This record gives sequence, structure tokens and C-alpha cells, in this order.
Amino acid sequence: MAPPTPDQLRTRRRVETLIRLMAPALDAVLAVGDRVSRIVERDDPEYYPPRVGQRAATASRSSDDAPPPG
Repeated sequence: MAPPTPDQLRTRRRVETLIRLMAPALDAVLAVGDRVSRIVERDDPEYYPPRVGQRAATASRSSDDAPPPG
């Protein structure tokens, strides 16, 4: 792979700066969206938590056997 040209480096720095400046606003949007979704629909019967690998499947099986909270 050839080393980046000065123009490519300049463009990359600009994009990274833009992302760095936008990150707090994007984090806030995600946080607000999460809160709103939890308020609007507290219990989602169609929600299936992601399972990654065998260890997560084993852990979720043991938590299914636990009594419901509260």
C-alpha cells in the first residue's frame, strides 16, 4: 500500500476533527433515543437479546430459570 498523499492526510484530519466535534452531540442523541424508547414501550414482548457464542447461551438459559424480579 502506498503512503497517503498530503492531500489525503489533510482530508483525513478534517474528517477526524469533524467526527471528534460531532461525537458529544451524537452521544446525546443516542442517550435521548434510548430514554424515549424505554418510556414509550417499557416491555417489548418481541425483544430477543443478542446471544454471542456458547457462553452467552448458557448464561441466558440459567437466567431464564430465575424467578422474575420484584
